Amino acid sequence: MKIGLVVNPVAGLGGAVGLKGTDGADTVAEALRRGAEPQAGLRARRALTRLAARVPGCAISVAPGPLGADWAAGLDLRPSIAPLPERRGTAHDTRAAVLALADCDLLVFAGGDGTARDVAAVLPQGRGLLGIPCGVKMHSGVFAISPEAAGAALADLCTAQGGVQWDDSAEIMDIDEDILRAGRLAPRLYGLARVPRLRSRMQAAKGGPRQDAAAALAGAAAEIARGMEAGVLYLIGPGTSAGAVALAAGHRPSLLGTDAMLDGKMLARDARSADLERLAQGRRVRIILGVTGQQGFLLGRGNQTISAGLIAQAGREGLIVLATAEKLGALAQPMLWVDTGAPALDADLTGFVQVHTGPRQRRLMRIGAAA
Repeated sequence: MKIGLVVNPVAGLGGAVGLKGTDGADTVAEALRRGAEPQAGLRARRALTRLAARVPGCAISVAPGPLGADWAAGLDLRPSIAPLPERRGTAHDTRAAVLALADCDLLVFAGGDGTARDVAAVLPQGRGLLGIPCGVKMHSGVFAISPEAAGAALADLCTAQGGVQWDDSAEIMDIDEDILRAGRLAPRLYGLARVPRLRSRMQAAKGGPRQDAAAALAGAAAEIARGMEAGVLYLIGPGTSAGAVALAAGHRPSLLGTDAMLDGKMLARDARSADLERLAQGRRVRIILGVTGQQGFLLGRGNQTISAGLIAQAGREGLIVLATAEKLGALAQPMLWVDTGAPALDADLTGFVQVHTGPRQRRLMRIGAAA
């Protein structure tokens, strides 16, 4: 199987600085102005490191420079670099790199939903697709659950003896970022892609009802709000489930960003990672989280403003999770996943967590590291 790799170097830049995504040159510039640090290439290298460890000397075709080759350098792989004469620093580079790798059987890309759209728009019919999750928005069903899972999936495909089974119905989903920043969630289906059937390593397309048993959720949120401790900083993650706790405490949540509460007062709304870290200095921290529909992610999908440092400060015991029983029952796998960008922290978070499903109702769920 011939594998090609394309990295979108700016994918995910907007996450930690509260921009809800990184579509468009203006947003990239604003993310850099706010101090965002590129992560996509590093996450691509994590995937390639796993591949090199499993299949030393594996041949792989890559786009040049930061679009691919830089992240394979020094690993026990045999990369061949596809020519790309012109680079503009925009989505044009992604599409041009995909066309340069058009003879590959499987195109691996590092990015988010916007990158998936760009790749799928020019990918020749019949070619396979696999995403290394690097973006802010990852609603599509083409992503592995983590960079390490992507690398392991590639190793499995390279060593498959009985051939590879394919799924031609993986959804390419994306959300208009301008509408998202205005406070409305408007996902749209852009097409279907061909992905390898590797259920344990692939995430589902995010879906499910937008309002899950509102009464049960409100009751669980009210119970959490009543139990808030004095002197503890509560970080309220994105989404209607986590936001219900702020509502129960008498505040309007940002819903699509991370808010901070202390002693019943809202200290920050839709805050950046650096602002949250300043508020957390010298304080106990607890993090209130919902669960992404069908995918089951707690951390690493849309809530990158909650940094690895904040998560480590809270620890697994400091995670407060709420989701309805219906949402938990509809998960693609009976697990909750974390992909914080720090594999050691992900491993520390594994274990069991109580999920608030209604007033005086909790369900024990296992947290798994997306590796």
